[in-house]
Parts: sequence; structure tokens; C-alpha cells
Amino acid sequence: MAIYALGGDEPRIHPTAFIHPQATVIGKVEIGAGSSVWPSAVLRGDHNVIRIGERTSIQDGSVLHVTAEHETVVGDGSVVGHLVHLEGCVIESGALVGNGSIVLHRAVVRTGAVVGSNAVVTNDTEVPSGGLALGVPAKIREGAADPAMIADAVEKYVERAVQYRSQMRRLD
Repeated sequence: MAIYALGGDEPRIHPTAFIHPQATVIGKVEIGAGSSVWPSAVLRGDHNVIRIGERTSIQDGSVLHVTAEHETVVGDGSVVGHLVHLEGCVIESGALVGNGSIVLHRAVVRTGAVVGSNAVVTNDTEVPSGGLALGVPAKIREGAADPAMIADAVEKYVERAVQYRSQMRRLD
């Protein structure tokens, strides 16, 4: 797997986290227990810190970056879908960011909230607990998120990471 120090900054990855061999993790990155980072995902902690909590999945092709002023944080038990871009924002525990979404500087996605696929959450936007953010730029529908769907997605990716850690093998 491509895990790199940047100067004196080395990623801190919990031993039970699954980092796919084709993912890239650089610099000031922290990844918690039971979390997973999937193929082609890039976590680049250069100017600031990227913090990933426990039991959180960062799925295929997602890009997580920071700004000099703002770290990027994803809490425990969250799902970051395929091809997502997060930069200088906070995704609280128990939230889901759908495929192809973008969440930008100083935005906060609260616990139990969902960012729908391909939505763009612009600078300084807050998606409240239980809210659903849809569209470009995202419009918020309060109380429309499904917490059971989030919990189910978290569990499936925790199980999938365990399977990949024990069963995946390269054939070429």
C-alpha cells in the first residue's frame, strides 16, 4: 500500500484498519480502529491533519485534503461514498456522504445527516442532524435522513473490511 511520510509527519493508522494496497495515505493522517480506505482513495494531510474515526469507510476514488487553516475530520461510524471530495470540513459521527459529493471548507455535516449523491455542500454550510443535503449547491431537507440506512451501510463496510483483510489476495 502507498503510505508515505511527508517530512517528519507520518500517518497513524490503527492496526485493525484496512487500507487497500491501491489507496494512498500521505502525511498528517490518523485512521481509527475498524475503519477502511478503499482502492484509489487519496488522503493527503500536508498543510493540516486528516482525522478518520473508528468504523468509518472512505470508499473508492475519494479524495480527502485539508487547508492550511482547516483540518478534515470524519467521525466514528460514518460512510464516505465513492468519488467523494472532502476538504477542510467536518463530517460528524454517524453521517453519510453519498457518491460523487463534494463537501468544502468549514462545512459541517452533523450526526445522522446525509449528503446525497453528487451534492455540493459549499463553504460554511451546516447540514443539521437528520438533514438531507441534495443538489448543487446543496439544499437542506430537515428530518429527511434515514439513520437506519446509515447504520446499515456502516456495518456492511466494517464486515467487508474484515473479509478483505483475511481473504483478498493478488493473482498476478
